[in-house]
Amino acid sequence: MIVAAPTPASSSASRPRGPLDSNSRPQAASADSELRYDPAADLRWLLLRPWIWIGRLVVVLSTLGSLAVSLAVQGNSSDPEVQRGLARRILTTLSGLGPCFIKVGQALSTRPDLVRRDWLDELTRLQDDLPAFPHAIALQLIEQELGAPADQLFDDFPDYPVAAASLGQVYKARLADGQWVAVKVQRPQLPFLLRRDLVLIRSLAILVAPLLPLNLGFGLGAIIDEFGQTLFDEIDYRKEAANAEHFARLFEGQPEVMVPRVERHLSARRVLTTQWVNGTKMQNRRELEAHHLDPSALIRTGVIAGLQQLLEFGYFHADPHPGNLFALPGKTNGLGHVGYVDFGMMDSLSDSDRLTLTGAVVHLINRDFEALAQDFIVLGFLNPKADLAPIVPALEEVLGGALGENVGNFNFKAITDRFSELMYDYPFRVPARFALIIRAVVSQEGLAMRLDPDFRIIRVAYPYVARRLLAGDTAEMREKLLEVIFDREGRLRIERLENLLAVVDNEQPGADLLPVARDGLRLLLGRDGSGLRQRLLLSLVSDDRLNTDDLRALLKLVRRRFSARRLAGGVLARLNPLAA
Repeated sequence: MIVAAPTPASSSASRPRGPLDSNSRPQAASADSELRYDPAADLRWLLLRPWIWIGRLVVVLSTLGSLAVSLAVQGNSSDPEVQRGLARRILTTLSGLGPCFIKVGQALSTRPDLVRRDWLDELTRLQDDLPAFPHAIALQLIEQELGAPADQLFDDFPDYPVAAASLGQVYKARLADGQWVAVKVQRPQLPFLLRRDLVLIRSLAILVAPLLPLNLGFGLGAIIDEFGQTLFDEIDYRKEAANAEHFARLFEGQPEVMVPRVERHLSARRVLTTQWVNGTKMQNRRELEAHHLDPSALIRTGVIAGLQQLLEFGYFHADPHPGNLFALPGKTNGLGHVGYVDFGMMDSLSDSDRLTLTGAVVHLINRDFEALAQDFIVLGFLNPKADLAPIVPALEEVLGGALGENVGNFNFKAITDRFSELMYDYPFRVPARFALIIRAVVSQEGLAMRLDPDFRIIRVAYPYVARRLLAGDTAEMREKLLEVIFDREGRLRIERLENLLAVVDNEQPGADLLPVARDGLRLLLGRDGSGLRQRLLLSLVSDDRLNTDDLRALLKLVRRRFSARRLAGGVLARLNPLAA
């Protein structure tokens, strides 16, 4: 089994005023004052220091320009050696430019649909295979942060790290009680380096935004600001410790999701100590299979856990790249066991946004594009004053074909390409608060596609949302269920109920309907189902007469979907271990 640890990145505090470099910081300034990202103040700070930004700008432009020329000249070559050379050139260029650019490369390393596959192996090295900073500096930081030398705090502390990434490096150490831990130590001068490069990246991006072939000029600066804030949120390890503990509480009782324990007494702003994780990186299917791990079961766990974070918890891991997810032995209910690490890049979703996103998925299932357009307005992707008359047909054209009869062909890259056209022709924009969500979703899909090129995230997302809706396990889900299956006049929409059941029943006929039947009966007959029972009776009785057409259609649907033969087949499928 490959031994893996949390990758070296992290979390944040706040900084009340503009940044200062190490040569001009007042003695009285607190350590926390470095950790607040303020684009306006940071721009003023850098402009007043031309000796910093002029030289750095020349380096960035010349380095990226040289890389662009190489890609333009050799990018279409069919020679494998040439492509491997370009991949190494990309790796060395991004790693040489520092943390901000490494983060861009990390995001690209999760997108096999955007980046040539023969480049991906090199780009994945940006996750935890970068040059380490000097060991002596790491020891000095540990003593400064924890108040004692490493050899006094740990029973065994190595002379070299096991992994190094953009924001720090990880050591495998042993405590006095024999427990192995991962000690993450931050790279020196990170606040200064991040602030300098973020100002330059933001300024260059805003300058070139009008030249982009997308309608992204509005909000591009805000999206970069969101990225900048998350980077500064990653460099206070106290915050990351709190994030990890909160994340662990959310998944408590779910053995398929593992979160390492934080050793608080050995953690501080620039040092984080957590339980060591023994696992296999989720980046190579053959390697997983060599360790007798099921890639498909692991993918399902990762996607379902991601959906829970977005649609149930409203709190999500925004950086699920292969360096931050590890495959562990075992299965629970057909789901593989996955260990999460690196909780520096986390974000929250409001209850309103979370429910609207859930509703948007349901509207996609039911091909209700008018309601979907309203969801886009509520979420901020469309202006409330936008004329929906031309937008609804455009949505149906873009999403209808992809989500129509063959849901299995859906992937976010294809939809993103089509949406690019919509964003150019219609008043769509990406709200800054969704930048991390989109990044997390596409990273999750990219990771899954890396392990299984035929994987489609919607195959898991659709049934997950449909099951939650039909179970009505929360007040908000019950309210959403009533909204979906009854129209404004209170009539039962049999076709909507049929769509939801079909989605649940699609992947493994009969097997997934067993819990749906159980939860549905519990809801219909239980105390929480009073609203559903009332609406159902009112829909079946109108003008003091029984609506026999709807009643017959409902009974026919129940007999067809929940026949004894289908349910018995589902029981056998669940009992058969090969079906998991």
